[in-house]
Amino acid sequence: MPREINLTVNDIPIKLEKFAEAYVEQVTIGMLRSLKGVSVIDKVKVTIDREGKVLVVLNSTDFPLKEFAQKIIRSTYIGVIAPLKGVDNDKPLDNMEVDITR
Repeated sequence: MPREINLTVNDIPIKLEKFAEAYVEQVTIGMLRSLKGVSVIDKVKVTIDREGKVLVVLNSTDFPLKEFAQKIIRSTYIGVIAPLKGVDNDKPLDNMEVDITR
């Protein structure tokens, strides 16, 4: 199965070119692999909601995060998505979702 990477920001799908797609994937996998208890990552969904809460579903299982990990992941994604075409930086981040199948 070919890998699939989808990104939505404020409910708008963001088309990723090769470099941006690979970058989003590697940043996501790198952040998650640094967490205790994470080994194999076949499928992951990371969601940031309006309140800034970060939710991770790893290989179809909810993966709870402590507040500190949520802050780092949230701030990293804000920096990653800001320069992407299709992201309106004049609007506050209401939601973001990254969905990766490897």
